[in-house]
Amino acid sequence: MNMSSYKCCSGNSLTTDEFDSISKILKLVSEESRLRLMCLLCQGEHCVCDMLPHLNMSQSLVSHHLRDLKDAGVASDRKDGLKVYYSLTDYGRVVAKNIFSLNKKERYENK
Repeated sequence: MNMSSYKCCSGNSLTTDEFDSISKILKLVSEESRLRLMCLLCQGEHCVCDMLPHLNMSQSLVSHHLRDLKDAGVASDRKDGLKVYYSLTDYGRVVAKNIFSLNKKERYENK
């Protein structure tokens, strides 16, 4: 099937690259640990040591997930001495806003 002949729900035709991009971000945020990290980062910049008490993960696993978020352009980091601080990028804030708004299903159920 040639998807280029179909309009998406937004009314726009999507290219193969755009479908691929959407698929990659959905795979990234489908992991609960990364969602929890994104939730923490929605509240501001944090170093791994500040996030550990809020998560049930090892430091190395948190760092791994943060690297995945960073590689996807959702998070960025800055070094300050020995600590590395992570925050959401502008794109990451848009992704987080859209993803976390999905939890508001009750407003759609009563329509």
